[in-house]
Amino acid sequence: MDSKGISLLCANAVLSKKASDLIILEIKGLSSIADYFIICSGKSDRQVQGIAHSIEESLKKEGIYPLGIEGFSEAKWILLDYNDVVIHVFFDPVREFYDLEGLWSDAPRIYINDQTDI
Repeated sequence: MDSKGISLLCANAVLSKKASDLIILEIKGLSSIADYFIICSGKSDRQVQGIAHSIEESLKKEGIYPLGIEGFSEAKWILLDYNDVVIHVFFDPVREFYDLEGLWSDAPRIYINDQTDI
């Protein structure tokens, strides 16, 4: 599965846990870090953990495993690294503070809401 397919699979997992403000940044032309950043928010630490767990389980079913996961126990900012796709699951106030969308303002964006059929 290519990095765009992984990103869309992650988006479905994120939406299944009612995450808010889901956005996909295509950074492959801007950085060698990854092809896509997925950014979303949860309203509580338990929701943030649930979102991250849903992503991990959805990708595991496809035989895709993370290179690393950081921040799960604190659940303020969980980072899931799938090589070409990096997922950032934030607790709302923490997302506002770090403003990754602002840092990557040149990246093309794919906005997805819960009404979008992916």
